[in-house]
Amino acid sequence: MEMKDCRIAGLRDNKKIHQAIRTILKEIGEDPNREGLKRTPYRVAKAYEEWCGGYWFKPKDVLDRQFTESCGIVIEGPISFTSLCEHHLAFFTGSAYICYIPDKYVTGLDKLVKLVEIYARRLQVQERMTAQIADGLFKNLKCKGVMVVVKAKHLCVSSRETKNDTTETITSEVRGVFCKDLGARQEVMNLINMKDVK
Repeated sequence: MEMKDCRIAGLRDNKKIHQAIRTILKEIGEDPNREGLKRTPYRVAKAYEEWCGGYWFKPKDVLDRQFTESCGIVIEGPISFTSLCEHHLAFFTGSAYICYIPDKYVTGLDKLVKLVEIYARRLQVQERMTAQIADGLFKNLKCKGVMVVVKAKHLCVSSRETKNDTTETITSEVRGVFCKDLGARQEVMNLINMKDVK
């Protein structure tokens, strides 16, 4: 499965979506018939096919290839992503770090990137997305433990009301042995911080 193949069948030709975009353009004082805007409804629908393509995949679709391997902590990141805030349909962008302790199996590193994409390409809140990534890996790879850290900047914060473009939101979720092993959690955070410094 390639995340670039995420498509919602027929969305770009959906007349209801096109009409809704035309209505928005009219209501903000624009002319949807002027040259620069004539194809905007089509372009917006096409863009949403990609931005919301994660609804059509499940974690098992990308974590289907597993390999028997014994090792310690595995960390992948920073994994960059762009998602849509479900409250304002505004973007939030950032990076995710996925850490897991295998039990019997590991998966390809690119699969972890695709796992983030599955949940980022939906209408989201960062808190839920972080939990979904952790649950998806923990349940499908059957790890001893999973830790996910997500850092992001939200356009709804930087472009509206407060207009604060420096703030960053950090969320984390732990599963399995990480729930009780504070030492292991600290080790992961130290390793993530080392990667960030570079």
